[in-house]
Amino acid sequence: MTDHDQQPSTSVPPRQLIEKSHNGEIATAQRLAMNRMGSFDWDVEAGTLDMDDAGLLVFGLDPRTFDSRPETVLDRLEQSERARLDVAIDEAVKSGRSSYSVHFRVPTDDGREQWTHIQARILRSDDGREHRIVGVVQDATAEVTHSAFVLDLEKRRQRQTSIVERTTRALSRAVTVDDVTAALTGPGGLARLGADGLSLGLVENTTLSVIALSGDSAEAVDGLGDAGLDRRFPLADTVLSGRPRFLTSVSALTHRYPVLAPSAGRLKFRAAAYLPLVAQARSLGTLALFYRESTSFNADERNLCLGLAAIVAQSLQRAKLFDEEREFATGLQSAMLPRRIQEIEGGEIAVRYHAAWSGRQVGGDWYDVIALPKDRFGIVVGDVQGHDTHAAAIMGQLRIALRAYAGEGHSPSTVLARASRFLAELDTDRFATCTYAQVDLASGTVRVVRAGHFGPLIRHMDGRVGSPQVRGGMPLGISTDFDDEEFPETRLDLVPGETLVLYTDGLVEEPGADIDTGLQALIHEVSTGPASAQALADHLSDRLWERWGSGDDVALLVLRRSPDPGSPRAPRLHQYVHQADPEGLSDARNIVRQALTDWDMAELADDAELVTGELLVNVLLHTEGGAVLTLEVLPEPVRRVRLSVQDRSSAWPRRRSPGETATSGRGLLLLDAVATRWGIEPRGEGKAVWCEIGPSAPTVVTARPTAQQV
Repeated sequence: MTDHDQQPSTSVPPRQLIEKSHNGEIATAQRLAMNRMGSFDWDVEAGTLDMDDAGLLVFGLDPRTFDSRPETVLDRLEQSERARLDVAIDEAVKSGRSSYSVHFRVPTDDGREQWTHIQARILRSDDGREHRIVGVVQDATAEVTHSAFVLDLEKRRQRQTSIVERTTRALSRAVTVDDVTAALTGPGGLARLGADGLSLGLVENTTLSVIALSGDSAEAVDGLGDAGLDRRFPLADTVLSGRPRFLTSVSALTHRYPVLAPSAGRLKFRAAAYLPLVAQARSLGTLALFYRESTSFNADERNLCLGLAAIVAQSLQRAKLFDEEREFATGLQSAMLPRRIQEIEGGEIAVRYHAAWSGRQVGGDWYDVIALPKDRFGIVVGDVQGHDTHAAAIMGQLRIALRAYAGEGHSPSTVLARASRFLAELDTDRFATCTYAQVDLASGTVRVVRAGHFGPLIRHMDGRVGSPQVRGGMPLGISTDFDDEEFPETRLDLVPGETLVLYTDGLVEEPGADIDTGLQALIHEVSTGPASAQALADHLSDRLWERWGSGDDVALLVLRRSPDPGSPRAPRLHQYVHQADPEGLSDARNIVRQALTDWDMAELADDAELVTGELLVNVLLHTEGGAVLTLEVLPEPVRRVRLSVQDRSSAWPRRRSPGETATSGRGLLLLDAVATRWGIEPRGEGKAVWCEIGPSAPTVVTARPTAQQV
């Protein structure tokens, strides 16, 4: 350490501390002093600090008056900075380290803050205790300032990179122009752009339309509606000139565009960037970004704005092309589907078509309702393979052909066989699936055929949903190629109040899940949905298509047979029991018991449930089809229950005398014992066995019906 008496006064300018040796070279101490660097030697045991003049100058201390006490140096520091230095030293000493390094601030006489850096080594005795600390002290203001500048520059560049990446990521998912505007103005849109407001204008022919406003963009509302391109306004001027405008103040904005001067007091921003949107040499419009804080728009900021404009322009061009294609495709799709569904007598029908949210929103799904002779009609739901305009075109041709074959009066199986042949003869490799049914609501008869498609669902009066086992054939087109045009018919009976549902796979396919999951969800929604056909169609669309059907088209047809109204005094219910439904018999018994309980006739429930089981078992065992159960209360004064079971068999039951070990033949005997009256009536293609149960004494009726009963 240089002796204090030999050091110059602190009042001497630093450059006069530089003394040359006898050969003209600068000594080591002078070189350190030139760089505002000094050294120190702290005797921890003695509590003294020896610091050279250059080091004292770093702390702003006078070498002539320094008392060699460490506290004198520490007193120069603010309490927080002194604590920072103390913590660094204590941690190094207690942890056994041999050195430490710390930056802290030292106030100067002119009020500035100087960053100071100490690099020190700890000298320890043989027992490991520290006894001296020696090191260097340096004015590190320039170094720290430069580092802060570099860090700030790096932070700005990272922010700009983040803005570009987030905006690109958000717009990469935008398919339509609405998607682009939603990405720019929706939650987090302005934050992604690093702006406080925006206006987006698109050029259509000679008109500039503002299609998006967000944040601090009130000036865009003033004088910028759907109007011609007027250069007095910034958005239009940017479009016409093709040059960006960077305005750093409201006064600069009104100076360039005086027409906005009356609105200057209402503007909330302090800087604005008007950016032309150009893609493939085509001017699309203008993007304006607004900023609350003062912005100088240096080179980096201008490049960032221009980069954002390029990203938005490319996204808008792609979205406009998509919208044009979709408009064409949806127009084609709309032309292919029926414009109006006819009203039907004896029921109501509802149809829905939902295009996929992804792709061009066009595909091969379709529905149709076809008028047939004798007050019947055909219903069909189908799906042509693919999701493009070709699939829609094939669908249109196939729908017309199927309608023609059905209108000629052919059976359902023949209609599908001819439709398959028609599709196979077209110059296409597409196939189609469909379910077609001929319906007679007067009798409730439904003849169903299907070609590789889902079978129908039937919702019964009690809300239970059945999935009848409808036999099917191969998809249309493929069946002809494989020379297998067999489409077997299945007969169903739709009783009053029941609902038939036909659908395509888009309603039940959940991405990543088994198809059975979607089917069970559909059955649940059909069961719990509203009764009317229109309301149920809306319910299924809202609950299922918007839940998972966005990736595929959906065609839906809901047919409900008008319910038998009955009356509060004479209520009535109908229930269809399918032969292949093992739970139908048990459900029918429970329905009868519950209905009589609800009608305050629970005392008749045991007998009615017993007769119900006997009549239904007879139909299910001895005929080839299902049965329609009807339960009604006869009008007063004789308040009885009339129970009828209708089937499609022309064979009438016979009275027999079963032996003690016989397991059958007691059905009519049971009716004699339980019913007040009973009989048999012909019904269309089959018959109905009926009985009345009431409080009167039973009267035996001959098994063979009278002429009046017939």
